[in-house]
Amino acid sequence: MTAAAAERQRVARVYTSARRHPWVLGKLGDWVIWFGPYTPAQLIVLGGGALLLIKGFAWWSWLGPVPVVLWLVAVWAVRGASIGGRSPLAAALGWVALLVKHPAGRIAGRAARDRRGSHLTGAFVIESAPPIGRPPAGESLRVRVPKARRGRRRKGAAPAPAVRAVPVSGLTHLLSQGGQPAGRS
Repeated sequence: MTAAAAERQRVARVYTSARRHPWVLGKLGDWVIWFGPYTPAQLIVLGGGALLLIKGFAWWSWLGPVPVVLWLVAVWAVRGASIGGRSPLAAALGWVALLVKHPAGRIAGRAARDRRGSHLTGAFVIESAPPIGRPPAGESLRVRVPKARRGRRRKGAAPAPAVRAVPVSGLTHLLSQGGQPAGRS
């Protein structure tokens, strides 16, 4: 490779895992607790197991050192535990938060709630429709077809026939075909 090609080549490295420092307890400077440092999950298993072993000594004493060894193995096994890429404590807090949150969610930091129901008020008037056979005052049922703008009219051609207006709604159309007045059933 030439020097110019080496300058044009760009290398990107990601050190995300190196930057992450697990939350550990039991380390002060260069001093570390025996077999430590410990994660919070290990401390919970350590404390809970010690409490159970002390309170339940009468139950497990006939087994000898087996429960104590299993307790220490459990503390060691929890050191790198993760649930969905999160520590067990963070995962447990996530589940608690999920169970505590409002089921409808949040809007602008407040619990989303449905609005209280309200009664709608209003009025309407039913008027009889004009008879189908007669047009309302000032209107005509016949519509004239517009003349063609281009082209010549032939001599002796009859004028364009008048076209009856189409009913405005489907109900009016049905009523006009049935021969009943629009205002009566």
